[in-house]
Amino acid sequence: MSAAAADWLDAVRWDEAGLVPVIAQEAGSGKVLMFAWMNRDALAQTVETGEAVYWSRSRGRLWRKGEESGHVQRVLDVRVDCDADVLLLTVEQVGGIACHTGRRSCFYRRLEAGQWREVEPVLKDPATIYQDTPKK
Repeated sequence: MSAAAADWLDAVRWDEAGLVPVIAQEAGSGKVLMFAWMNRDALAQTVETGEAVYWSRSRGRLWRKGEESGHVQRVLDVRVDCDADVLLLTVEQVGGIACHTGRRSCFYRRLEAGQWREVEPVLKDPATIYQDTPKK
């Protein structure tokens, strides 16, 4: 990695675990699709490949969005906020599904009258998303 590459990565304010929060926003609609985490390697690979790579805290490893489902995120723009501690990705969501529940967005529940209500439909049954995808 060149010194210039290290400079832009060093400008990000990583938390004590070496992570930074990331919001994925759909190009065109502006809809927030998901929230995730990145470490330094995930961000570098995202920029290098043009496809979103996150740090999965539950898996304890890098996670290429769509590696199982095929619903990759093509990254069109990467921004950092004013404090350099949050990233915003503008993405093209392949297949139109970002959530593992088979919905367009992970933010499908809205608070209504003191209860969380599902307000977005399941576009594809998750059992078929993960069953039909060839493993790499």
